[in-house]
Amino acid sequence: MKIQINTERCHGHGRCYTLAPELFGEDDEGYGVVLGDGHVAPEQERAAHLAMVNCPEKAIEELA
Repeated sequence: MKIQINTERCHGHGRCYTLAPELFGEDDEGYGVVLGDGHVAPEQERAAHLAMVNCPEKAIEELA
């Protein structure tokens, strides 16, 4: 699986990097960023989905 954050939707609530700090970080203004190239290892998929469903703006997207 691969993920990205839609920067137009992200409002900087920080739930992604709070719930899955191994996958997400924050920029200088507190907005979420995907760490690395966005590929999620199978053992991290649960954390990625948890962040996705807890994002108020649904800014975290799974890429095909």
